[in-house]
Order: sequence, then C-alpha cells, then structure tokens
Amino acid sequence: MTDVGVALEAVEASGRGALRMFLRNKAAVIGLVMFTFIVLVTIIGPGLYGTDADKMVARPFSPPGDELAPRLGTDYLGRDVLAGIIGGGRTTLAVGAVAAAMSMSIGLLVGSLSGYYGRWLDAALMRLTELFQVLPALLFAMVLVTLLEPSARTVALAIGLVSWPAAARLTRAEFLRVRELEYVKAARAIGSSDRRIMLRTILPNAMPPLIVATALTVGIAILFEAGLAFLGLGDTSTISWGSMIGNNKGYILEAWWTVTFPGFAIFFTVLSVSLIGDGLQDAFNPKLRGR
Repeated sequence: MTDVGVALEAVEASGRGALRMFLRNKAAVIGLVMFTFIVLVTIIGPGLYGTDADKMVARPFSPPGDELAPRLGTDYLGRDVLAGIIGGGRTTLAVGAVAAAMSMSIGLLVGSLSGYYGRWLDAALMRLTELFQVLPALLFAMVLVTLLEPSARTVALAIGLVSWPAAARLTRAEFLRVRELEYVKAARAIGSSDRRIMLRTILPNAMPPLIVATALTVGIAILFEAGLAFLGLGDTSTISWGSMIGNNKGYILEAWWTVTFPGFAIFFTVLSVSLIGDGLQDAFNPKLRGR
C-alpha cells in the first residue's frame, strides 16, 4: 500500500474516532439536538401551526396570554409573533448557511492556493486578504446591501464577502503544515497533479479545523443578519428573526415580547451552533481523543 493510501486510511480512522468523541460530549450532543429541533420547526412548523406569518390575526401589541391573542402575542401590525418566529427562521437559517458556505468557499480557494504554491502568489493573496481584514466589516456589508438593494440574497452575499479572510488564513496555515508531510511528498514523487494532491491528499487532512470554523461561521452570520436587519437593511418583504427585532425595536418598552422572543430564537440557535463547534473542536483534537 502506498503512503497516500495509508494517509487516507488514517483520515477515515480519525473521522470515526472524532465521531465517537463528539457523541461522548454531552454539551455538543445537546447543541446538536437543539439545532436539529430548530431546523425541523422552521421546515415543518409553518404547515403544522397553520398561521401565516404575514397575516394580521388580532389587534396590534396584544400581549402573550391575552384570550384574544396568539400564544406569544402580536406585533405592531397585529401579526402573530410565534408564526413570525417559526416562518422567519427559514430566512435566518438560510442566510446563515449560504453566507457561511460562501465565506468558507472563498476562504478555502484563496487559502489553499496561497498555502500550496507559496512565493509570489502567497504574497499577493495574503495582501488581498489583509485588505479585506482591515475594512470595517459591518460598514462594508451595509454599503453592499444598500448598493445591491436589500434582500435575503444580498444580505447573505454581503456577509459572505466580509467574513472570508479568517477562513483563508486558517486554510493557508493548514496547507502550509500538511504540504511538507511525507505522504504529500510521496504523492508528488509518483507524479500526481497539483490538483489531485490539493483535493485528494492535503484537503482531507486539513478539513477538521475548517469544519469547526464553518459551524462557528453559521452563528456569526446569523448574528450579522440580525444586526443588519436591526439597522433597517434587511428585506422588508421577508420576515426573519432579525427583521422582527428591527421592525419592533421602537416599541420594546411597551411591547417587550415583540423583540424578546425573536431574540431568544437567535440566542438559542447561536448557542446550539457554538456548542456543536466546541464539540467538533474537541473531537478533532488528537490529544483529547487519545485520552
């Protein structure tokens, strides 16, 4: 068996060990259960609950517990807050997932090319990364959303474009570390192409920290979307947790539930993603897995 084959088998064995380590982490499993529950609620909840998030169902600012109001009350237009949380979760989670995928894709491309080839390409790509790092992320995202017209798609695009430098630096560091290992040199010696070495030999061994970073980026993107919506830069025609907070922020003292319950939804979602990320980080740590 070649050194490359041995390396791939080691990656598979490491993945099985990481899974066992993750399942032994109670906090990580709780986070996974929470996140799975939230995703399922946003997918099947609107059909089961049966109330349109855009429909006015009672008088505005009906408090929770009111006999004539929904369970969690109504907002400034008389819309069901619980229906908004259930339906708006789709938009929030979709923005977080798309933004994280875009961020990691750009970071993976830039970081892998920089770390593998080095020299002038590394210098040029790192200067580009530093340029994006010094830009005020929130201000840059606000400008992009304003120029492209506010929508869930442009918000996800803006978040992805401002958050990729961290992923690029992490990918570069992993490629710099792995490219000097013996099995990578063996792959070069047998005539493997650069593309094959990068995708089949280096990338599988560099993935663990990138998987952790992707999980944490989802939480960051959700908070970023909420921040943009709070500033009035979300899609006014689409309900999300951030837009619910942003639209009702002026009434927080007289109708606290219109902001508090969407805020709880964001809090528990980001908390679950953070617990999953921490669990993955521990699971992929060979020192902890060996104990």
